[in-house]
Amino acid sequence: MPVKAPAREQIPFRRSLARLAPEARRIIPRLVAGLGVGLSASVLAVLVPQVFRAIIDTLLRAGATPSAVVSAAVVVLIMGVLEALLTFLRRIFVLDPATNVEASLRVTLYRHLQLLPVSFHDRWGSGQLLSRAMTDLNMLRRWLAFGAIYLVISITTVIVGIAMLFTISWQLALIFLAAAVPISIYSFRFRRQFVAASRRSQDQAGDLATAVEESVHGIRVLKAFGRSREALENFTLQAEELRATEVTKARHLAVFSMVVTLLPELALGTGLMVGLWLAATNQITVGALAAFFATAAAVANPVEMSGALVGMALTAKTAIDRHYEVRDEPVSIADPKEPRRLARPRGALAFRSVRFAYEPSRSRSAERKDDGARPVLRDIDLELVPGETMALVGLTGSGKSTLLQLVPRLYEVSGGSVEIDGVDVRSLALSDLRRIVSVAFEDTTLFSTSVRDNVLLGASTREGPEAEALLQEALDVAQAHFAYSLPEGVDTRIGEEGLSLSGGQRQRIALARAIAAKPAVLVLDDPLSALDVATEERVEARLRQVLAETTTLIVAHRPSTVALADRVALLRDGVIDDVGTHSELLARNSHYRYVIASLDTAPRDLDSELEAGDLDDLEEAR
Repeated sequence: MPVKAPAREQIPFRRSLARLAPEARRIIPRLVAGLGVGLSASVLAVLVPQVFRAIIDTLLRAGATPSAVVSAAVVVLIMGVLEALLTFLRRIFVLDPATNVEASLRVTLYRHLQLLPVSFHDRWGSGQLLSRAMTDLNMLRRWLAFGAIYLVISITTVIVGIAMLFTISWQLALIFLAAAVPISIYSFRFRRQFVAASRRSQDQAGDLATAVEESVHGIRVLKAFGRSREALENFTLQAEELRATEVTKARHLAVFSMVVTLLPELALGTGLMVGLWLAATNQITVGALAAFFATAAAVANPVEMSGALVGMALTAKTAIDRHYEVRDEPVSIADPKEPRRLARPRGALAFRSVRFAYEPSRSRSAERKDDGARPVLRDIDLELVPGETMALVGLTGSGKSTLLQLVPRLYEVSGGSVEIDGVDVRSLALSDLRRIVSVAFEDTTLFSTSVRDNVLLGASTREGPEAEALLQEALDVAQAHFAYSLPEGVDTRIGEEGLSLSGGQRQRIALARAIAAKPAVLVLDDPLSALDVATEERVEARLRQVLAETTTLIVAHRPSTVALADRVALLRDGVIDDVGTHSELLARNSHYRYVIASLDTAPRDLDSELEAGDLDDLEEAR
């Protein structure tokens, strides 16, 4: 199971925002326009109290006429309509570009995930990647379209409003401003607490998504072994951890909102008493007093919203950090600067002093860090001539599957080289290499599309008569004729990961996919384990006919597969112990005889057994 996403050091907000600048640069004009009209609307809101001041002072003068009230009302109405129009334009300006940035970041992240090596995906849970691609970027879009713009508008409104308060009465303005001191002090504490809780929450959400995905994919196993209750309990614990973190976030935000709401209100209450005394002593006019509190109310609203806005900004900052954690992962397996080409690959495959060790897991403690660097393969020297079929056998954990994955560069050799036709595979473009080499794994992965699309996934052509002929041939070689009896034939959608099919059916579709690619080198990781011996023999016979010039390296877990190979390589503790024909190795190698004796003699299609629901027979099979 993939480990949880590694924890990272805290990054300053300014640095996180700078990472987003290249993506947001092209929408800056629209954002600036949205900010401009938003600021204009905010300034209008602050100016309205000044109209009230003029109305009140005018009416209190001797000889005031009703026409002054009408004129002021018209001015206020015009200002209100203009403010509403500017607010509408702000949304129009920023919504579309914000969604474009979200889409661009999502596509870029997906592209990077496709380029990252398999070792990266071994370390990361799929739910963590899913939450970064969906939830985090959705939050980032909402912050760009609303939070960031409104935060700047709120700050500007407060600054302009306080400046206007000072023009009305510096005594009252000082009282109101005094509330900002404890708010500023508490803001530093709030930021530290909220950032930590926000990061923990988003990581826990990713882990929870991973748990859901694993449970859905493994639902048959959970049901078959009666472990649904345990899975629910574990999920409940994770969900409770996330709930507790969300409550902690809400508590921090609630306390901060209380502080930024209560202190200005207390300042206004104090200011009211002082203001009445100032008005009574004729130090300010009644209109000025009314304008002061109307302006203070306009300023208090963005102050009260500052908690939510700051929280949204900090959550967006965490989303940016999580996004670029993945984007910063190096693409360690990439095309060479000057790739070589094999015009007509013959399929000669050679391993020259190959060594390989998995990368140390980042989740391990420092004292165990060197455990991941122990070599899995050591000094592998092996050659396959074009058109040869070689079986690779060995006990579990000897490194068979790992060796196969070095051929298409799913993993990179730690030392030595893998060569095709005398050319190091690292000298070939990945697209060319993976056209030359085709792979089928024991643990088959199919996509939620039609049988046709799955089989022709790696084919050079996917439409037209040539593709149809290729499809029929591949299904015939893999003995996957059952595809034609599905409800819609080869156009039947097979469901997520092909779970609507049995294990043996999935293996045959996966084998057909590898065959349809017409490779020069075919790498098979025991893809026939769920087939009966007779079907396996037919598949092997057809493979020899159709792919007579294809070099095949196959991990074998059954004697019947071994016997059909031209030669056999015995892998023992990460080294090649012996190479020869099946008969030769039986005669001279005692470890080979032990390995052969330990191999399965019959297939087991667990999926079919579980689909039938015959758990009693399954218990007997154990």
